Amino acid sequence: MKRRKFNPAAKLAGRAAFGPDGQPKPHVVRGIERAIEVQRPLVLANIRRLQRRHPSADAAELISILDRHYLNTVMGGGAAVGATAVIPAVGTAAALGLSAAATVGFLEATALYAQSVAELHGVRLADPERSRTMVMAIMLGEEGTSMMQSLAGRGSASTWGSTIGNMPSGVLGSVGAGIRKQFLKRVMARQGTALLGRALPLGVGAVVGGVGNRAMGKGVIRATRAAFGEPPATIPGQLAGELDRLDKPA
Repeated sequence: MKRRKFNPAAKLAGRAAFGPDGQPKPHVVRGIERAIEVQRPLVLANIRRLQRRHPSADAAELISILDRHYLNTVMGGGAAVGATAVIPAVGTAAALGLSAAATVGFLEATALYAQSVAELHGVRLADPERSRTMVMAIMLGEEGTSMMQSLAGRGSASTWGSTIGNMPSGVLGSVGAGIRKQFLKRVMARQGTALLGRALPLGVGAVVGGVGNRAMGKGVIRATRAAFGEPPATIPGQLAGELDRLDKPA
């Protein structure tokens, strides 16, 4: 029977992220939750920045641009961190620290992307709890979609994103707790594997980081489509007014 080789990177990652009970450490949970908390003014500023660069783009075109920018961002972050493992001076512990930062960056980019798409669909999410639940459900993919569709009380082929702003807080809170639990498990599993992949030596980490993030990013885009459906032809009126006011002095 072939013995498995000892992996010091796996041991370091486990000690840093998990307690003796196998659960994520509190600071890890707080860091993950903070990473997906994007304030609405930042979301509006992100959309307005794209408008300035693409003044003739409609809502559907802006969402397509967001798709491309999001994938480029998460791929670049994963590959850049993976490439540091080529440098002999960057030890395993340091590489794992950089990978943890890349995990936070991935979550932040995902939250900004998902909330920007929601706004362009006319879904105004000023409540942080609803925003977090939406982002977590999207990152859960099919599982999150199923849970949110059930909560929305619609058929399996229907979108749920447009209803999240009107869902009763009590009902949303109970389902949101389940989504949060599954989300933390999924993120720790997915990003734990990606974290170790980025720490591989000899340039392999750059490939694993970029390719892994691309796959996860594409999954996020698919789940966002499932949540909100086809992009609208025009920018919603209320959002258009808010975006215009960003350019006016207070």
